[in-house]
Amino acid sequence: MAKKIVPDELWEIVESLLPPEPPKPDGGRPRVSNRAALTGILFVLKSGIPWAMLPQERGCGSGVTCWRRLRDWHEAGVWKKLHQSLLEYLQEAEQLDWDRACMDSASIKGKKGGSAIGPNPTDRGRPGTKRHLLTDRKGTPQEVVLSRANMHDSVPLSVLLDAVTPVAGRLGRPCQRPRKLHADKAYDFARFRRACYRRYIQARIARRGVEDTQRLGRHRWVVERTFAWLEQMRRLATRYERRTDIHYVFTLLGCSLICLKRLRRQF
Repeated sequence: MAKKIVPDELWEIVESLLPPEPPKPDGGRPRVSNRAALTGILFVLKSGIPWAMLPQERGCGSGVTCWRRLRDWHEAGVWKKLHQSLLEYLQEAEQLDWDRACMDSASIKGKKGGSAIGPNPTDRGRPGTKRHLLTDRKGTPQEVVLSRANMHDSVPLSVLLDAVTPVAGRLGRPCQRPRKLHADKAYDFARFRRACYRRYIQARIARRGVEDTQRLGRHRWVVERTFAWLEQMRRLATRYERRTDIHYVFTLLGCSLICLKRLRRQF
């Protein structure tokens, strides 16, 4: 039996976050249900097909309808709240490890241009976008930021750290900062260490010309694995959206699916 594209656990959380439906005009076609639209959104995310090729037999409505729901729910803050809610469930289940965090970036091709696109120095200057990711010790994605592919990894560091929303779920103050932060040699700059120091984070950075390459991935391999998980969702392997916010939403939704998968393993 084929797996559901929208698991019941995911739908229960999303349904509670959705804004009220707009008033229905008299006549015309009936409105596509929210769950059907979410099914179409996840189908495009996982398969990577164009919106116009969304199979009608799935009952998801047209690709335009699903794209509009994706956009409207983003403007209502649904996707950000979804990711935050899943992190809080993981925190309540004691599955978030704030002792160590890992940071890295990965570049992807930008097929249609748009903002946050720049020449990729690792792809012969072709246009691309860079995805900056922060994970906990187990590889759970906590925050993601997009930039031009030619932006240095260490530049959006402060933005990425400050974008992490405090995560509640257990007694005591909500957690927001890891105790240690692991990064590779691309972050071996004084401004990186100062930024961590100001946020009471102990920087664990591979030093250029000093660290042995055989030991560099001892703690940081989990973020590379998370990048691989994201790229299994084919819409995230290449950027097809001109609008940066739409590609960011897809990336955030991919992070939420990873969090959901980790959460489901606990029950």
